[in-house]
Amino acid sequence: MIYQRSSQLFAEAEKVIPGGVNSPVRAFKGVGGTPIFVKSAKGAYLYDEDDNRLIDYINSWGPMILGHAFEPVVAAIIEKAKKGTSFGMPTELETKIAELAVSMIPNVDKIRFVNSGTEACMSAIRLARGYTKRDKIIKFSGCYHGHSDSFLIAAGSGLSTFGVPNSPGVTQGTAKDTLLANYNDVENVKALFEANRNEIAAIIVEPVAGNMGCVPPKDGFLQSLRQLCDENNTLLIFDEVMTGFRLAKGGVQELYNVKADIACFGKVIGGGLPVGAFAARNEIMNYLAPIGPVYQAGTLSGNPLAMAAGLAMLEALNNDSEIFNRLDQKTVYLEKGIQTVLTKNNIEFTINRVGSMISVHFDKNQVVDFETAKNGDNETFKKFFHGLLNEGVYIAPSAYETWFITDALTYQDLDFTINAIDLVAKTL
Repeated sequence: MIYQRSSQLFAEAEKVIPGGVNSPVRAFKGVGGTPIFVKSAKGAYLYDEDDNRLIDYINSWGPMILGHAFEPVVAAIIEKAKKGTSFGMPTELETKIAELAVSMIPNVDKIRFVNSGTEACMSAIRLARGYTKRDKIIKFSGCYHGHSDSFLIAAGSGLSTFGVPNSPGVTQGTAKDTLLANYNDVENVKALFEANRNEIAAIIVEPVAGNMGCVPPKDGFLQSLRQLCDENNTLLIFDEVMTGFRLAKGGVQELYNVKADIACFGKVIGGGLPVGAFAARNEIMNYLAPIGPVYQAGTLSGNPLAMAAGLAMLEALNNDSEIFNRLDQKTVYLEKGIQTVLTKNNIEFTINRVGSMISVHFDKNQVVDFETAKNGDNETFKKFFHGLLNEGVYIAPSAYETWFITDALTYQDLDFTINAIDLVAKTL
């Protein structure tokens, strides 16, 4: 494929945007080469500035669960934009989407909308600290909760792509209140509680990790976290920015039947526009200003365009009883196809999948945490990525990211993808 126009645009962008991109993983540093500039998208396809068509397996990093330019979402945005794009005042629409979201999410009474997943997780941590009157949190290596200071410690995803475990600018004072645990390692978490008795405000976790590839929780892991939090008067925060409204209508809480104290959302809940949210029971949410002492605010929170897009997306998911079964079946079909062609071509690999999240790791051993995720052959992944790109298939430009399946994918698209992987595998 020819990427002449994308290359020109990237050179122009580098002059006025740091690294030429507004989010680091887009820069292709993890795989080499020049990033693709998109002109438009529809359904399961991206169309770049050189008029190449690509089957899309990142789907804006998750939100496009029903495909790009999904008509009900587009129509809702257009209609709302005609009436004004921002007011800085309450609207009925905010209550409507809040009522629907609360009805879909288990174990919550109230929800507050913000502008990103980062903001949701940052606010959830502040709320947990204010509610418990404690300072320390536990996070897990390889789990990414946005770029707030508290979270940029062994954060996986883009940071791992660049080989930077921490970010300059994060103070030691902030870092000391973040305790690091190994994902899927309950004993490690127990040891942290024993060493920091009555000091831990919350555990925050991606209940299905997506920033070291897709890494499912081991049997009993989430249940054990719930028990440890109960025993230590600590809050359990599920970062469902990726998994919320994607793995089930009620997210991981519904899928694994484990209750979180606070749940954070993003991506799907905004229908492709910048939206985040965090939700909890009344006694926790009532600690928020203006009725409680914990301050959180946002000028564009509840923006009418974003609320219209999110409401249209949640209504579509809520009204389609088979959507999650279809997504699961398509992803299983893709998984089996990839297994078949990689095995046939004698490639060492393992595949992780939960629902419509899936990742291919070029290592024969299981990937259960950040350390095992790092054992994958990155040189093979780079060849795999560029090979698929040349065949017209776009996956995340990082070995540390999950793929997201959209319902807009047809089985013909999946067959095309499997055949492309077969062709690329022959060259690895």
